[in-house]
Amino acid sequence: MKPQRHKDTKRLFTLSLCLCVFVVRAYAQQPTSPKSSAPVDLTGYWVSMVTEEWRFRMMTPRKGDYARVPMTPEARKVADTWDPAADEAAGNQCRAYGAAAIMRVPTRLHVTWDNDNTLRIDTDAGTQTRLFHFDAAPMPKERSWQGYSKAQWEQAGPGPAARPAAPVSAAKSVKVVTTSMRSGYLRRNGVPYSENAVVTEYFDVAPLPNGGQVLLITTRVDDPQYLQQPFIVSSQFKKESDGSKWDPKPCSAKW
Repeated sequence: MKPQRHKDTKRLFTLSLCLCVFVVRAYAQQPTSPKSSAPVDLTGYWVSMVTEEWRFRMMTPRKGDYARVPMTPEARKVADTWDPAADEAAGNQCRAYGAAAIMRVPTRLHVTWDNDNTLRIDTDAGTQTRLFHFDAAPMPKERSWQGYSKAQWEQAGPGPAARPAAPVSAAKSVKVVTTSMRSGYLRRNGVPYSENAVVTEYFDVAPLPNGGQVLLITTRVDDPQYLQQPFIVSSQFKKESDGSKWDPKPCSAKW
């Protein structure tokens, strides 16, 4: 009986080992989505922290005030014809709310997952919606204010000139490249970007010294038609506990 018992034990051990290998392989082969594998949580409500460039962001600059934007001569000619009333009449009041500029507009963001592969950002200023595609979603046939955004998780840290070194506490970031936009304004006073512009953004989350979180967004706009060199800005948003202050308002050509 002992030899048989030994054989049964050996057979049971072999079966258990095979089962473990099967389970491990099956688990390893399970597909993970960008949502389930997200290394940092960007969801929730965020409000703009305007700590610089107040006169360009909190009010409409006067015509001709183009400081610190590396405009081409062609861009200056376009900006000098800026007419907010004409924009309103033509239904172009959202020109300053496009993907290249919306994160500079004082606003609240509501970040959610539209599905397992698409991160969604809604703004209460201008009631805009941005969709960040982590998969191979089809390119839209028509251009739009927010264009088509391709996203990927990226290790935080020193990167290209598009952004400074990320905070040590920020483990990961989202890199977003946006194309297929309608031409719009980098600033509300008519500073243009063309429909061929490319917007590259990095979204990082870091803790605040006194508690809470801050969303750091570095934006680079490349546009050979209207910019002599990349236009780079950094914007910050503080996380809010809920959406009680959410206040959607339509686009306006001038404040």
